[in-house]
Amino acid sequence: MFSDSYFTISKPAEAALKEKGSKFLSFVFPVVSETEIKVLLANLKKLHPGANHHCYAWRLGADKAAFRANDDGEPSNSAGKPILSQIQSNDLTNVLIVVVRYFGGTLLGVGGLIQAYKHAAAAALQNTEITECFILFEYKLVFNFEHINAVMRILKDEAAIISSTSYADLNTIIFSVKKQNSEKIERKFKELYTCQLNFLKAH
Repeated sequence: MFSDSYFTISKPAEAALKEKGSKFLSFVFPVVSETEIKVLLANLKKLHPGANHHCYAWRLGADKAAFRANDDGEPSNSAGKPILSQIQSNDLTNVLIVVVRYFGGTLLGVGGLIQAYKHAAAAALQNTEITECFILFEYKLVFNFEHINAVMRILKDEAAIISSTSYADLNTIIFSVKKQNSEKIERKFKELYTCQLNFLKAH
């Protein structure tokens, strides 16, 4: 089970370093989906078509379960893994780091590459801000109109964020609440026996 919050970055950033003639340009982005990651990677390849390698790593989700590292032609585990290690050591998620390398003519060896990619990724992270985000649970609530006042009071008390409402014979509200408040709000709505509360997703 994951905690009530997670750490990510607040804004994109970049950095650059040189190692024995090779130039390493590092970029860090806040991301929420693999689709977004693909677009950012494609854009960087258009901006740097002459680069020899576009190595990257990312991690997604409040539970940090989805992640990937890519060496893009560098020796196995010499680029993507050290980039990913910087994401992991800073306990970040919903983040993409890309390091673009222009080869300078001198081979760095696997050890040299690992250090270069690690330092390039760390340099980009130093140029952004790490921020804590609270995990939200999204629910769908269906209820009779007679309970509208009680429903709205519960939502207000638990600082719920309402994303949509529909009022008809049965009323429907889609809302999100901090994970740490989820058990309390579930209990309160269970006590309003005509209410139907369904968990939709965590985000």
